[in-house]
Formats: sequence, structure tokens, C-alpha cells
Amino acid sequence: MRRASGSGAGAVAAAVLLLSGCGDGAARNGEPTAAPARDSGPVCVGAAPATGGLHVLRGGGFRLPGGGGVRYAAAHADGSTRTAVLGDGARYEAGRTQQTVRAGQRITVSGHAYTVRQICSYRVVLEPAAERDRAAAAAAPGSPRPVGGEADDGFCFTTNPAVLATASKGFPARGDTLTVLDNGGVWRFPTGLSITVSYVDTKTRTARISGDCAALPVADYDTVRTGDTVEFTGVLFTVTGLTERAVRLKRTST
Repeated sequence: MRRASGSGAGAVAAAVLLLSGCGDGAARNGEPTAAPARDSGPVCVGAAPATGGLHVLRGGGFRLPGGGGVRYAAAHADGSTRTAVLGDGARYEAGRTQQTVRAGQRITVSGHAYTVRQICSYRVVLEPAAERDRAAAAAAPGSPRPVGGEADDGFCFTTNPAVLATASKGFPARGDTLTVLDNGGVWRFPTGLSITVSYVDTKTRTARISGDCAALPVADYDTVRTGDTVEFTGVLFTVTGLTERAVRLKRTST
């Protein structure tokens, strides 16, 4: 099993679990049969608030304070602007409503008001309009450590500074690399997050990187390429390498 390289490798002290591989390269989960079109950009529009923003990651769901949830279902860009499709509910369910949103727009999700502060290829940042929702998102979790399932919502869907600091320290230091094995490597982190790579396609030079937390898919970065940005628990990475064995992610944020 490869470990994260550089001086920050020791920071990733959480256990790494090797799962058995399954299937051949042509039949793995969601692997494209042809090179997908590149995102035409821009990478981001709008500005995320320094604190208090809810980061909904591409392809994933987010349980909202006060109940309900939202998904970043699809991304669209035309070279000058960017929009996102947000789905009602933290998980995909047939028949759920969806809405296309722009940066700066005021929206209602699960009966609560938010402002769309930023839309990126890898995330949407929502700012709660109500003080009670902002306070609920920033509240400390009820347990000192993750225990599994929805009880971990306070670790996985939060703006609490202590939780975010713990999550940040679980990754390699800025400038160092996290390596996740293809089709079997699982990185587990101290706030309940796990990251997996379900395929690396060396022909299309794309990969699929997923995150799960509190028994919910929180990110699904399908068809990422070298140079793309991904995010987990508020920490940004650039995809710096794709091989038939692994994906390398370089931490780019503090």
C-alpha cells in the first residue's frame, strides 16, 4: 500500500484499509468508454465567505441544518460563466425537484433560505440566511469522535472551526501528496470521511474519486483529470498524477 509522500505523511495517521479488487478495467464502476469533454470553465464564479459557508461537493449530498438536504447534481460552464444544478435531498431519489442556480442567487432548499455565494467545478458554497441555521451549522458535534452513520452529521456537515481544524490536520501538509490506490484503496480520516478511487482509465486519462461521510456520498468526482481541483472537508487538492494503480492528490490549501 502506498502512503502519502513528503513531510506531511505522518499527519495522515488514520488507518488505511485495503479492500480486495474486483472486476477488470473495462467493467469497473462508471468508467468512461471515450474521453469526456473538458469543462470549459471558469473554475469558479463568486466568492466563498471566509466562515459560515456550507460546502456542497460535486456529485455529493449535504445534510442541512434544521433538516433536509441538498445535492450538487450537475455542473455547467460555457467559458465565461458557470451554473450548478442543485437537487432537493441529500441523496438521489427519483422525482425529487432540481433547480439551476447562479452565484449570488437567493434560493430555498428544504424550506430554508440560502444565498449561493460561489459555484465551482468542484463545489457550491451556500450561506444560510437565518441566524438559527448558521448557528446550527457551527454547533459542536454531540460526540467527541465519529461513531458511524447519521450520528456523525456534526463532523461531516459543519462549519465548526474545531471540527474543520481536526479534518485539516488529518491530511498531508500543504504541498505534500496523498496517494489513493485504484479500485481497492480506502483512506479513512479522523472526522469520519473516507476517500476511494473506483477507477483510473489510462486511455482517457481520467479517474473517479469519491467521498463518504456519515453514511452519505458527499462527493463524486467522476472523470477528473490531472490539473483538476477536488475538495474534501474544506481542504483543496490538485490532481497531480493518474496511473493504472493510483491517483495522486497534492494539497494546495492551508
